[in-house]
Amino acid sequence: MFQKTIFPNGLTLVKVPQKNSSTVTILILVATGSKYEIKEINGISHLLEHLIFKGTKKRPSQLLISEPLDRVGGSFNAFTSQEYTGYYAKVERSYFDLALDVISDIYLNSLFKEKDIKKEKNVIIEEINMYFDHPSYYVQNLWSELLYKDQPAGRLISGTKESVANISRKDILNYFNTQYTAKNTIIVVAGNFSNIEKKVQRAFSSIKQKKSFVKEKTRDNQKKPEIILSFRKTDQTHLCLGVRAYDIFHPQKYTLEIIASLLGGMMSSRLFLIIREKLGLAYYIKTDFSKDTDTGYVVTQAGVDNSKVKLAIQAILKEYNNIAKKGISLKELQKAKDNLRGSLALGLETSHSQAVFFGLQEIIEKKILTPDQICAKINNVTRKDILKVAKDIFKPSKLNLALVGPYKDEKEFEKILKL
Repeated sequence: MFQKTIFPNGLTLVKVPQKNSSTVTILILVATGSKYEIKEINGISHLLEHLIFKGTKKRPSQLLISEPLDRVGGSFNAFTSQEYTGYYAKVERSYFDLALDVISDIYLNSLFKEKDIKKEKNVIIEEINMYFDHPSYYVQNLWSELLYKDQPAGRLISGTKESVANISRKDILNYFNTQYTAKNTIIVVAGNFSNIEKKVQRAFSSIKQKKSFVKEKTRDNQKKPEIILSFRKTDQTHLCLGVRAYDIFHPQKYTLEIIASLLGGMMSSRLFLIIREKLGLAYYIKTDFSKDTDTGYVVTQAGVDNSKVKLAIQAILKEYNNIAKKGISLKELQKAKDNLRGSLALGLETSHSQAVFFGLQEIIEKKILTPDQICAKINNVTRKDILKVAKDIFKPSKLNLALVGPYKDEKEFEKILKL
């Protein structure tokens, strides 16, 4: 389903052919993100992602970058995470050469002009303000801060308004020249294409070959339940309640995925049925799991009436406890497995999703599994695995609660934060 080539300069190309597709996606992934930043330049990865679209030597304005792809109905964008940054262009397959020319140009030849830096800093500060004003988004940032405190994993991907304002053009160029290098980058081409290897190699022939710096390892030493509050005069409390878990290399990561699905990953999941359908406490409730190279967690997020937040917390904790004490039925386990396999299949229908699926595995794990191989690992998870992992992660010493709402006293929640 894929082919991987490493060019002499160290750049990796992953090809994912889809002969029945009418589109092609080119995705550039760079192994750098907010976990690679020191505090003083927190947000530089995200700022750099914005600036790369502002102009190159060949296309000195944002319009000259966007208009050629707009003319052919292409889509293009970028994203920044804690551990990687991505840039992509998706076009009808006959426009592959155009897409490659544009996306390689912005990656290699961006100008980072002072006036663009100043303007884009203001844009990002407004983005930070926007997320702060939405409690359902902000509580997720609060959750990361609670878990990892004052280290890269606990800081905002966007940075703070203060750190973004203080980033200089020299900082940007130093970071770009160090991190945007051949061995730190992969190119993924997914969709309907042929004979593109030499084109990609030629397009990226001038890529830098410096050695990139590595991120610091996340420190994790929680010994008791922890709580963080953000006081807001809101009609609704937004909460994240969960536990520390495993990183992406842990052999039980698929067990974690099943646990998250059973708890709050489906409309027939335990917490959806209890919190929304039975008790009527929330419009939205979901359980997610996160797995990075050195961090991982399972978390349930919900928005509930202020007067019923403690009831919601107790109901969530009860289900955590039930899985850890009683396990799950074979029927439930099979439903979760079928759900994950089906979701994986639906999520891989487009050339873009294929590029992301294969590319993220390569950039993070340096190893790619096919969908069939992943489904086989999901299928191998047993009820004993579920019980073992649940007993390990659902412990008081791993519990964390982040709240956005009209609260100032952590003590009123300490009493109920028990398993």
